Amino acid sequence: MAVRSALFNVMERAVRKAARSLVHDFGEVENLQVSMKGPGDFVSTADMQAERILKTELGKARPGYGFLLEEGGATAGDGKHRWIVDPLDGTTNFLHGIPHFCISVALERDNDLAAGMIYDPMRDELFFAEKGAGAFVNDRRLRVSARPHLGDSVIGTGIPFRERGNHPHYLKLLEAVMGSTAGVRRMGAAALDLAYVAAGRFDGFFEIGLSPWDTAAGIVLIREAGGTVTEIGGGRDMLQSGEVLATNTRLAEPLGKLLRDAAPAAEPAG
Repeated sequence: MAVRSALFNVMERAVRKAARSLVHDFGEVENLQVSMKGPGDFVSTADMQAERILKTELGKARPGYGFLLEEGGATAGDGKHRWIVDPLDGTTNFLHGIPHFCISVALERDNDLAAGMIYDPMRDELFFAEKGAGAFVNDRRLRVSARPHLGDSVIGTGIPFRERGNHPHYLKLLEAVMGSTAGVRRMGAAALDLAYVAAGRFDGFFEIGLSPWDTAAGIVLIREAGGTVTEIGGGRDMLQSGEVLATNTRLAEPLGKLLRDAAPAAEPAG
């Protein structure tokens, strides 16, 4: 990244400070796996601590901005700018000592996504995009993949668990994608999955039942990397619906049609 904007610097300082707290706490998780109480309460505390750090640092740098926080809810701010923050995406991975999780921060300006940052502290990969300025990981420019055929493509997804989500609907989608692609990956951190689409590592990604803090930063990254992000039906209200289909431009129509044909009448549940 040749020139780092003031906005990049603000966001980077916040996520790196929060990441230091998470990495320290992640180092304790393995010890807690064998305890009677287990690591659940500890991880919840780690999540909230990271969120407090992000809110403090971002609020200090941009005191008039509002927030939409996974744990802390919404604050209005100036009504024009809003941070959308997930302090720990991949909580289940973190809980089980699996080193695949991230921090996700997006900036919304006048109801339009203006910037996004996703930080993977275990690999020290900092994904960043600002509207009109391109997408980067560390100092390398990002572009979505150029694969034109589903049969050659690797697609990321998320799988609903326990009582969450419409499982029969999802299984129809998964069956269709499994039968038409080179592979499906379920990594357990939707924000990182979207960053991987922006980086060309995944050729596409789909999921239903997501929250705005799961997707906001990744949407900016993919758009700035030359990809497309819509709902599965083609709509553009992803933050409200929680439904995301992210691809390069060549795969958007065939993957969307595959998913729509797989379960045309099903109503996704969040």
